[in-house]
Amino acid sequence: MTKRVESKYKINRRLNENLWGRAKSPVNKRGYPPGQHGQKRKKPTDYGVQLMAKQRLKGYYGNITEKQFRRTFDEAVRRTGDSSENLIGLLERRLDAVIYRMKVVPTVFAARQFINHGHVAVNGKRVTIASYQVRVGDVIELRGKARDLVIVQEALKSSERDVPDYIDLDQGKLKATFTRVPLLADVPYPVKMEPNLVVEFYSR
Repeated sequence: MTKRVESKYKINRRLNENLWGRAKSPVNKRGYPPGQHGQKRKKPTDYGVQLMAKQRLKGYYGNITEKQFRRTFDEAVRRTGDSSENLIGLLERRLDAVIYRMKVVPTVFAARQFINHGHVAVNGKRVTIASYQVRVGDVIELRGKARDLVIVQEALKSSERDVPDYIDLDQGKLKATFTRVPLLADVPYPVKMEPNLVVEFYSR
């Protein structure tokens, strides 16, 4: 489990982005970074722009650790094709990301906790690893009483986001099939993600 000791909304404030498009985000009211000089920040350098792009993408997926993120990046580079698109595909194949996309939990942090508590099965087998890589054709579902939890029912009714087309969801059974690995243009990010800058950051 990620060593996340700070509030998820502090991530928003630090990056000055409403990363998950939530109405509760403090960035909606204070559109500037925290701190005494938050409103007087200088124009960032090229390195600073690349760093923020990395922090934005890493933070979106539950503020995963630098070690985990770098490992994912290295795998994206190792594969054939566009490294930035490979990176997005690998991040969207994380089980916690898929559970979040299914809209059965309100946040990616809740998705991770849900998985850790044993509420999720992939192809009929319980999986408790949030970073588990889902494959095309895998069937992901909630187990047992998890389907009736209040948090699940409230998330399903939320109008904050929709289920993307690469997740084929049976809302009645709370079961979904991962139909394809998405490209950057397919992922419903509330803010602009620039994985090409992440590639540049690690290539320095």
